[in-house]
Amino acid sequence: MKRKIVKIDDEICNGCGECIPNCHEGALQIIDGKARLVSELMCDGLGACLGHCPLDAITIEEREAEDYNEVKVMEEMLTKGKNTVIAHMKHLKEHGEHGFLKEAVGFIMLNKGKLTFTPEEVISEVHNHGHEHGGGGCPGSRTVTFEKKNEDNSSKNSDENQKSELRQWPIQMHLVNPVAPYFRDADLLIAADCVAFSLGNFHSKYLKSKSLAMACPKLDSNQDIYKEKLVKMIDEAKVNTITVMIMEVPCCGGLLRLVQTAQQEAKRKVPVKALTVSIQGEIVSENWV
Repeated sequence: MKRKIVKIDDEICNGCGECIPNCHEGALQIIDGKARLVSELMCDGLGACLGHCPLDAITIEEREAEDYNEVKVMEEMLTKGKNTVIAHMKHLKEHGEHGFLKEAVGFIMLNKGKLTFTPEEVISEVHNHGHEHGGGGCPGSRTVTFEKKNEDNSSKNSDENQKSELRQWPIQMHLVNPVAPYFRDADLLIAADCVAFSLGNFHSKYLKSKSLAMACPKLDSNQDIYKEKLVKMIDEAKVNTITVMIMEVPCCGGLLRLVQTAQQEAKRKVPVKALTVSIQGEIVSENWV
């Protein structure tokens, strides 16, 4: 399978950091004076960082890629030095990729005799400072999965006891990583921005047990990226179903058309349900499309 991956020319990059805030996945960091791709796993290959490099040191290369292999990634990280290894392992921890993190730890322990640093100092840095961002990525776009506890719903009709059903962060379509853990094998809800403000029971009835992405088909720019992300959610994250919730105003229909276009371009086919919400907060239509 071909994948698009960010490539950074070390000889050109001057470490200015202009690309960092524009990597919505937080996969780029400035380390040892150079921009580094600390995780191919979280790079969506869409190139939001490209136009922000004043020296054109960043390109996108499309190449045949095997399934993600943490050992091969760690071999590449080692060539960049200890700080890059630490940043990569922190990145895995912060994005909930604990299985890959264990593989990374096992790799440096197995190869400790070849290292210019000790595995113990790396492991200590990762585990003791795993929530620091070390100059890389926007904390507001860091991928987080929320654990939901079973709660007593006996008083669920009381306003003060209404609970959020949000399972993850971020939720804005430009910020989400389409192959983040919370999208894998999930039921996906694509909602227009205004829907949650119109429906009083949005959380309890429509968001519960779903992963969420929000967008405005009228005001959001560069919506081609949305289509590409949706294709990745279908083909790579392998979402189970997609529910699209839009407002009854004409401009909102663009969000449903975007999902339908992505569905046509994707290799997999998933069921899509469309719900239209009135401006007074009523469901006016609900259909499988």
